Amino acid sequence: MKTAISYQIYETKEQLPKNWNELGCQNIFLSKEYFEILDKSAPDNMICHYIGLFEEQKLVGVAISQFLDLNKLESFGERDRCLKTTARKFILKNFASHVLIIGNNMLTGQNSFIFSDNISKSEGIKALKKASIDLKHKLKSMGKKVHIITFKDYTEQDIEKFAIDLNLFKNSYKYSTQPNMVFSIPFEWKSEQDYIDSLLKKYRDQYKRARKKAEGIEKRKLHLEDIIAHEETIYNLYYHVAKNAPFNTFFLTKNHFRVFKEILQDKFLFYGYFLDGKLIGFNTLIKNGDTIDTYFLGYDDTIQREKMLYLNMLYDMIAYSINKGFKEIIFARTALEIKSSVGAKPMKMFGFAKHSSSVGDLVFEKAFNSLEPKIVWQERNPFKE
Repeated sequence: MKTAISYQIYETKEQLPKNWNELGCQNIFLSKEYFEILDKSAPDNMICHYIGLFEEQKLVGVAISQFLDLNKLESFGERDRCLKTTARKFILKNFASHVLIIGNNMLTGQNSFIFSDNISKSEGIKALKKASIDLKHKLKSMGKKVHIITFKDYTEQDIEKFAIDLNLFKNSYKYSTQPNMVFSIPFEWKSEQDYIDSLLKKYRDQYKRARKKAEGIEKRKLHLEDIIAHEETIYNLYYHVAKNAPFNTFFLTKNHFRVFKEILQDKFLFYGYFLDGKLIGFNTLIKNGDTIDTYFLGYDDTIQREKMLYLNMLYDMIAYSINKGFKEIIFARTALEIKSSVGAKPMKMFGFAKHSSSVGDLVFEKAFNSLEPKIVWQERNPFKE
């Protein structure tokens, strides 16, 4: 008879089992090191927990949960000022302001869990489902009532497997948000020139125009002392971009990038863009096995438009990843069309959500599709056949 999977919930990296990274090292976002970053610099409206799954005494799964209190946000996003934004704010605050996520709301993609080969995905998800209920009670004892529990960012293949094997989400609302933009790097590409040569003329011209526009901008790799020295400007550049996004559920703390660099060191790359000696933009990359994950960025919007800075950042990320032999780049959500124009492909992502009350369930399900910011965009294919 197979032993049931048990679980343990941890509040800090220090409480984790010593052998946590035997599984956690497979995804940097489930490692002890990354959890230390969250312990020291998670958004102010976020509480993180870490979940260990055990078969008898053996660690067979690791996972992350995040509780978000949206009432603590000063802004849900200010780009779209309209009736829909007002309605979204009202419904979120009254029916969905306390959200428990099995997964990572700061990232795009399946960064929720890793299971060992000793257990099936079905067994692992069942255990996490039970852990989510315990977390709900734990948060209630802290005076934080959970409105919604959501399991987020699964691929179509994952969703099909859940439907076949589990039936655990039959009473949950299945939703899909903006796709994850993924750039796959062919094995034969060894340099940025290979990428440029693969582009159709229209997109080679776009590349040349962007590079021409960026003349005069100096790109620098910033080290920890540089990040600290420019921390105020870095945060202002980040905050400007984040605040003008169509929708926000958190804002980074001012020390976030400093802590990231302190702990991940060379696995976290920070590039600053300077014009006449002044920092006008930055982007960040995270090495995650053979994948590059793009992270947060910031820029001066007036200069960004004139210098095509954002597009140049995308080209720089592609060039770095090819030159260093990575297999893919996770460009995440937002700016879908421009990411598509440089070669990223959309990967549809799904999640499941369940409200704590039947009335809330009804309101949330009916409201979700109308409140989720709709992005109309055209997918591009910049490559030769």
